[in-house]
Amino acid sequence: MTVTSSTVPALRRDFSLPEDDEAHLNARGLPWETIVSQGARWLLVHEFPVPNGYNHATVTAAIQITPGYPTAALDMVYVDPPLARTDGRAIGALTGVPVHDKTFQRWSRHRTNENPWRPGIDDLAAHLALVEEWFGREFRWG
Repeated sequence: MTVTSSTVPALRRDFSLPEDDEAHLNARGLPWETIVSQGARWLLVHEFPVPNGYNHATVTAAIQITPGYPTAALDMVYVDPPLARTDGRAIGALTGVPVHDKTFQRWSRHRTNENPWRPGIDDLAAHLALVEEWFGREFRWG
């Protein structure tokens, strides 16, 4: 299935997400799509806002949909275009990863033992909230 958006002309739906995840994405009002790239399933959320202090106001945020999700945890976030701090300070634990026809910037950020994935409780909404926290935390850490 292909869906259209004003800024992203052809949004793919190569696979479905759980109903609650799709409802959450639709409620956010951001264009999104699901694709399969090199055997991996990806959610791409376009126009994803990032806090002030970065070189871009929005990015495409990619989440790899782990085999076994929603029981299995979601991990990390990948962004395009790459983010940099406007104050010139480096962001740690970044690398490039090919997703479909682009190289996304992987933010190697993970849940902790104090904040583990809770099957049946955590979902895409919880992971996207964590992504937002990671983007904000970059400035709280220095």
